[in-house]
Amino acid sequence: MVIVPGVMADAQTWRPVVDAIDLPNPVITVNRRGRLPSGPLGPDYAVGVEVDDLRHLITSLRQQVHLVGWSYGGLIALEAALVQDEVLSLIAYEPVARPFGTKALAPLRKAAADNDFDQTVELVNTIVSGFATDYVAELRRSPAWPVLRSLARPLAEELAAINDYEPALSRYRQLNVPVTLLLGELNAGQAPYGTAFAAFADALPQARVVTLGGQGHLAHAQAPRQLARAITDAVVHAG
Repeated sequence: MVIVPGVMADAQTWRPVVDAIDLPNPVITVNRRGRLPSGPLGPDYAVGVEVDDLRHLITSLRQQVHLVGWSYGGLIALEAALVQDEVLSLIAYEPVARPFGTKALAPLRKAAADNDFDQTVELVNTIVSGFATDYVAELRRSPAWPVLRSLARPLAEELAAINDYEPALSRYRQLNVPVTLLLGELNAGQAPYGTAFAAFADALPQARVVTLGGQGHLAHAQAPRQLARAITDAVVHAG
């Protein structure tokens, strides 16, 4: 199994999910560009670069894989699965695509230029995710804040890449492997994650849609065992 996290996440933040997955499969969680020990995004960074990185990783494993992607990682996983024969099944938890978080791009770029990653974490939680200021204030006091701050450096460029990229939605019907789409119950029909999810669900009528009860976009952090069960069930369902 190969897991592709989204923004402000890495292999360590997904470790509780991996530990709770009840399958014999070895699990690899990708530390994408911009996350140690991987290198920086690079001057020509784009979604296509991420897709190529993932394809190279899968090819290097020399075996078939169950592919899991969350948020931006879901978009990367879907695009890679279109052209990667080694994918056995695909699980995408609230993938995102353009237009997404466009109002946050300018202030995020300014925060990045100022090396103000506290501001970056605040902006992504308020302008992009739509969380209340009280929630963000509580988050700032929690042990999660320094972790998020450390992962915030590539965020502005990643968000720009998402908005510069046109996903191949019209080709998703051609995916001939089992696909499971995971949706947090709290995001159903709600911007930004629920509305982004709807576009992928429309493009993948063959997909099995599973709702994560009581969850939003952050089940990997807030309900890792529940998310692990959904991933386990999806792989078992895929056969």
